[in-house]
Amino acid sequence: LSDLFEGKASKRFAAPTIFSKVIDKSIPADIIYEDHMCLAFRDISPQAPVHFLVIPRIPIPRISAAEDADAEVGHFLIQGKKGRCSRTPRAL
Repeated sequence: LSDLFEGKASKRFAAPTIFSKVIDKSIPADIIYEDHMCLAFRDISPQAPVHFLVIPRIPIPRISAAEDADAEVGHFLIQGKKGRCSRTPRAL
């Protein structure tokens, strides 16, 4: 799965973001879950005992830029709620 996205996320915008670099694996991250729509990783400066970020694979720079085609954004919220982003790494 990671080979499919490796190197592509950072190229979607003129200037790569830290999140696109995590997605394309150009910077290290403690990835705890990933699927075809989202990726979850532990925060490098946690503010709670369990603190992770879940990000969409397709960049949405701000909520006002979201389009109808981005409706699956709710998918990554559900993955976190279902406990898919547990302490045990796994991937689909």
